[in-house]
Amino acid sequence: MKNTLETRLGLFFMFALIVAVFILEMVGAMDFLRRGYEISGTFRNAQELKKGDMVKMAGVEIGHVEEIILDKGRARVNMKIRKKFDFIRTDAKAAIKFTGLMGQNFVSIDGGSDTAPLLLDGGTLETFEQPDISVLMAKLENVATGVEGLTKSFSPDNFSTLLGPLTDFMSQNKDNLSAMIGNMKTVSDQVAQGRGTVGQLLMKDEFYSAAYGTVTNLQVASSDLKTFMNKADGLIGQARGVIDNMEKGQGTLGKLLTDETLHLETTTAMTNLKEILQKINQGQGSVGQLINDPSFLKNAKLTLQKVEKATEGLEDQGPLSVLGIAVNTLF
Repeated sequence: MKNTLETRLGLFFMFALIVAVFILEMVGAMDFLRRGYEISGTFRNAQELKKGDMVKMAGVEIGHVEEIILDKGRARVNMKIRKKFDFIRTDAKAAIKFTGLMGQNFVSIDGGSDTAPLLLDGGTLETFEQPDISVLMAKLENVATGVEGLTKSFSPDNFSTLLGPLTDFMSQNKDNLSAMIGNMKTVSDQVAQGRGTVGQLLMKDEFYSAAYGTVTNLQVASSDLKTFMNKADGLIGQARGVIDNMEKGQGTLGKLLTDETLHLETTTAMTNLKEILQKINQGQGSVGQLINDPSFLKNAKLTLQKVEKATEGLEDQGPLSVLGIAVNTLF
């Protein structure tokens, strides 16, 4: 290759073109050459947003503002999103935010569920408004004005107006206040010397020992109560186990509750007992006649009367006479 003037000029322009492309890439002016898709959002106030400002999602730049158009009294912001960020959903929301009080505005896209469809080229985002910086500055100005007015109100005249009733009250009740302070000093001195109930409670070791003993007894009682509760829990557990066994038909009571054979036998025995009692009430059988027949009761009374008379006669006879009577009776 000849080192001519044309060659050097060509190399210079090629190098300048590469540098220009690199600079445009750095400042973001090459976006118009990149593939992407356009979306839009309508805001009540553009808030100093301008063409070329960034569009971010989760703090990451995904595009830029193409143009801002006034549409029926509202600002319609057209945005170009890079092709690789084609995952914006139709339920996503956009807002105009700022990086600081004097920072650059940008469009922030938030939200969007995984189940919603993708937002296609020419789609429209739902928007929500952030507080305007001018409104915030106006509120801060109002706060500053209020603080300034409050500080101005702290003048000597205002202080004297506020404290005047208090000073008058103190001057009118000077003697009473002095007496109250003196009484409080006397009481505090007595307490410090261990006099009176409060002083003894604070200064006497006996009260401390009694209080310590009471607390100790309470701790022991609480420990005993805890032990009792643990035993009660154990008993409840055992009772629960017994009930479970009964429900499963284990043991005598369990069999009585669950065994149909024992139930039938018990029912039969109760039926037979009922029939026996009915027969007795009706005077059937020996026991029924004994209970219901008046002649048996009359004969029993006569027999008892004869036995009683015989015993009275035996008491009047001596032992030999009784023996003779018995022998004569037998032989």
